Amino acid sequence: MSAAERDEYERLRKAAGMRHRRLRYSAASVLLLLAFLLAPLAVVAAWIDSEVADTDRYVQTVAPIATEPSVQNTVTDRLTKRVVDSVDVAAFTAAVAQTLRREGARPQVIQGAKALTGPLTSALNSAVHDIVDKVVTSDQFAEVWDDANRQAHAAVVKVLTGEGSSAVQAGDDSIDLNLGTVIDNVKQKLVDRGFDQAAKIPDVDKTITLFKTDKLNEAQNAMRLLNVIGTWLPVVVLVLAALAIGSAPAHRVALMATAIGVGIMMIVLLVGLAVMRQVYLDSVPTTALPQDTAADIYDTFIRFLKNSTRTVLVIAVITTLAAYLYGPGGGARWVRRTVAGGTGATGRSMARHGLRTGATGRWLDAHGKWTTGIAIAGGALALVLWNYPTPGAVALVLGIVVLVLALLGILAAASGTAGHPPAGDRPVIRPG
Repeated sequence: MSAAERDEYERLRKAAGMRHRRLRYSAASVLLLLAFLLAPLAVVAAWIDSEVADTDRYVQTVAPIATEPSVQNTVTDRLTKRVVDSVDVAAFTAAVAQTLRREGARPQVIQGAKALTGPLTSALNSAVHDIVDKVVTSDQFAEVWDDANRQAHAAVVKVLTGEGSSAVQAGDDSIDLNLGTVIDNVKQKLVDRGFDQAAKIPDVDKTITLFKTDKLNEAQNAMRLLNVIGTWLPVVVLVLAALAIGSAPAHRVALMATAIGVGIMMIVLLVGLAVMRQVYLDSVPTTALPQDTAADIYDTFIRFLKNSTRTVLVIAVITTLAAYLYGPGGGARWVRRTVAGGTGATGRSMARHGLRTGATGRWLDAHGKWTTGIAIAGGALALVLWNYPTPGAVALVLGIVVLVLALLGILAAASGTAGHPPAGDRPVIRPG
């Protein structure tokens, strides 16, 4: 080719390369955008799926509700009122006054009998409240609560899909807690203590409204969809992120962008949960449930969702830092030199004191990239296999991986090779 033809060829080749590069950037951007938008939904869907499918997980979720002081106080007050209301103290004192009148008692005595209505009601209320409080705050109550929820795990399915029956029930416009078992237990305790009228408490109004909404049907439809995709949506997000990183021209930069984007979406999800908390509290009338009780119920029920969100956020931050430290930045190079210098000095000190690793150390030194990758992959696998990892679990796995990497660096440096300098500074010896 002539010089002009060669120049034209190079120009066309560069133009084609630029178009290909822009196409890869566009594909990676679209894939990352989808991964970012689906990430919060995937976390929520996985949480719902675990609550529905895992009985132990569900019981762990609702068990603390029975031991929350605000919930116990609300239940005690409600049950006490229902028991006292079932006893007609006024009719009793009126009957006593009528009997005294027939017996010819003085008017002052008759009036005194009628005046006993208030004190008797107060005394009855105090006595019943003490008994109910002992029942509700006892370990037996917590055990009954756990057993009832374990045996009726369909409660979650009932709330989310409107199917089945359990202690937690979905009404036409509300989600209610059925206290039938607790009320029966309290009635028996009262009868045992001599309050025979407790046996006549009617079997009605045994529910406490936890949540009222005129959008329950729409919410249930959304929950059904989330329940169906709960298993696969997280997988889809991971695949989209992997494809985006693989298709991007700069894999490390794409990994950092992915981690940063997912981390931001987790923060958005945490803010959304805080907003939903206020929406929930505003939707609960104080006549139905005190604000502190409603807040404790909400916080208890979603605490595992918040933990999962924080866990993903911590993983995103760690991934971002790791991707940066493997980059060409001045700060990253300084960190790598400092770490390599520390492990190298420790290893060479071991070798000088006779603790040489010999051929094993030389092999580790020659295959440093492979061993580093295996250690990191092992940590990632541990998190994948961990059943509901928490931020603490992520920190533990990270600490173990860092410790393993440091140990590998020390063993590589302790091979005992004479004049063993850092890998990046070793002279190249050529034959001849």
